[in-house]
Amino acid sequence: MPTKIFLTGATGYIGGDALYSLVKAHPEYEYTLLVRNEERGEPVAAAYPQARLVYGTLDDTAVIEKEAAAADIVVHTAESADDVPSATAIAKGLAAGHTAEKPGYWIHLCGTGILTWYDADNKRYGHGPLPEQKYHDIDDVDRIVSLPDTAIHRNVDKIVIAANDAPGVKTLIVGPPTIYGQGRGPLNQRSIQVPKIIDATLKNGYAPIQAPGLTEWDNVHIHDLGDFFVQAVEAAQDPSKNSNPEIFGPKAYYFLNNGVHKWSDISKWVASEAAKQGLIPEAATKEVDSPNLGTNSKSIAARAKKYLGWTPKGPSLEAEIPAGVAFEAKRLGKA
Repeated sequence: MPTKIFLTGATGYIGGDALYSLVKAHPEYEYTLLVRNEERGEPVAAAYPQARLVYGTLDDTAVIEKEAAAADIVVHTAESADDVPSATAIAKGLAAGHTAEKPGYWIHLCGTGILTWYDADNKRYGHGPLPEQKYHDIDDVDRIVSLPDTAIHRNVDKIVIAANDAPGVKTLIVGPPTIYGQGRGPLNQRSIQVPKIIDATLKNGYAPIQAPGLTEWDNVHIHDLGDFFVQAVEAAQDPSKNSNPEIFGPKAYYFLNNGVHKWSDISKWVASEAAKQGLIPEAATKEVDSPNLGTNSKSIAARAKKYLGWTPKGPSLEAEIPAGVAFEAKRLGKA
């Protein structure tokens, strides 16, 4: 029997690249993909004619429960970090369809935005990270799985972690930081954070900086994230790995990174490149009130490397800025 994968988010940036990576590595798997409607499903069906599409939103919990129960592995990427109904449905479906002898595995996409909670709670914008704001995904896992309820994504994390109470459910949470690079999915191939800075720069003639410009995040290339999904799915089928609580279980929490950046540096790189491409008059930056650029997210990624052999190979974020600027300029009709 082929391994049955139920994946949400095939039309999205992360889910689309995860699907691309999985199908490339394992065309023999049986893929079921949740898409919103037939119109959204057309490019997915064209790219993956062997996949089975089921239609529904994240509120169609009966559909999600049924497919989770039938799947060997659920890969949840569609608004997964914040959507309560779909997470609840996956937990319920996996528990109903699996046993301790034949568990179902849940690979859940969160994000390191969850680590910005301290700055957000204290309205501490623009300042550099404090020592206690760094989270190592092995050494600090107890802190990570018990973050304050005020942290973004925390409400859904709690649902995923609690799903392990059912004897037939094993979970893995992956929290990537800033993701960059062009995706390989059938629809959305564009990230969010860096393109927003590029868009603002091209529209306003300057790149925004939240003063004093010292906040830091980590980053990872979308293709390296795609590789992680493959390794996680493979681990779910490997008896030497799938029963290891460090790999699947309530403390199986993974960060990924390939570099570190200050948001102010991103803005400076974008402004410089936009000016170089003749899209703005000069490489100008300007201090603005933008809390989204003012919080710290500091993750230390050790778990995926230690337990899955994950190694990032993609180009750096800085190296991708020229292509990102050109892409956004074309999209906005400014190229």
